[in-house]
Amino acid sequence: MKFSASFLILLLASVCLTQAINLRPSSITDASAIPHTHISGGGILGRRPAAPAVMDTSGIEQGGQQGGLLTPAKLTRPQEWLDSVDVIIFDCDGVIWRGDSVIPGVPETLERLRALGKKVFFVTNNSTKSRKGYKKKFDSLGLDVKPEEIFSSSFAAAAYLEQKKFKETGKKVYVIGEVGIEEELDLIGVPWVGGTKDAGKVVELKPGYAMPVDEDVGAVVVGFDRHFNYHKIQYAQLCIAELGAEFIATNLDAVTHLTDAQEWAGNGSMVGAIKGCTKREPTVVGKPSALMIDYLAEKLGVPRQRMAMVGDRLDTDILFGQRNGLKSLLTLSGVTTLDKVNSPQNSIRPEHYVDSIADFFPQSTA
Repeated sequence: MKFSASFLILLLASVCLTQAINLRPSSITDASAIPHTHISGGGILGRRPAAPAVMDTSGIEQGGQQGGLLTPAKLTRPQEWLDSVDVIIFDCDGVIWRGDSVIPGVPETLERLRALGKKVFFVTNNSTKSRKGYKKKFDSLGLDVKPEEIFSSSFAAAAYLEQKKFKETGKKVYVIGEVGIEEELDLIGVPWVGGTKDAGKVVELKPGYAMPVDEDVGAVVVGFDRHFNYHKIQYAQLCIAELGAEFIATNLDAVTHLTDAQEWAGNGSMVGAIKGCTKREPTVVGKPSALMIDYLAEKLGVPRQRMAMVGDRLDTDILFGQRNGLKSLLTLSGVTTLDKVNSPQNSIRPEHYVDSIADFFPQSTA
């Protein structure tokens, strides 16, 4: 059978068109399958052209894009942003205080937020204090905060165990950490061993020596510990690998700020030691885990889109907000600079940023 030249041209064009259609990226229907740091404004970052800053319908300035990543915009009209939220969750160090000093304008800002009917909460990955301990710190800085408004990662560890009905198992917790975890476990009636009692313990290796462990340990909680030592590593390793104890981490922060002079190794280094010898991944209960936000959302009955996370760290605070469907706002009063935010190496981009939360009410600090 012979075909005309025109027919063959049409046939070839049809085949090419079909192939082009089949090669198009398929529609994405499950947003949960995409990393949260790659989703913004209903589009997938890097798959649409860069856009200049624009104004959305609420009058809040929106960032454009740079190199396929969202460029956060400064929150220049904070009242519209405040009108869009009912619950504001604050990180503490670098947002509310720096070291032992409250950040200027914070007391007045918190007072005005409450006057507007906003519910405020304070979430920290620091496990060295319990909620009771943090209440004392807030009081010492002249900040009127209720204990039930405070969520530390030490409390998160206890809440997780309570949720799992760990007490009913009759088991104990081996603690790597400080007094904050111990106090929170005491409050829920869960027995523990280790913790501050194991500070300074030295392993004396000799032929035939095997470290004894409490056979009733059913969980190992690893929090920041300034007295971390080899005894604690080995004890935790035996509990997890030989007794089958659950491995729980309060957080995975790589560094922390014990002083304002330099960065110090964070709890991630301690968790890493236990991961390295057990080959197990921990259950993480602090930021950016969903545990605390699940608790708050259920308790308050507030839609997540009406909640906001305000913090100074990208890998915990902002990621926590993004992973859990909250608005995210970065404050530059802590460890993160704008250069770091806009660095090509950083893929965690907040929606907006402020110099300090005092910027919520600029007229009051003028």
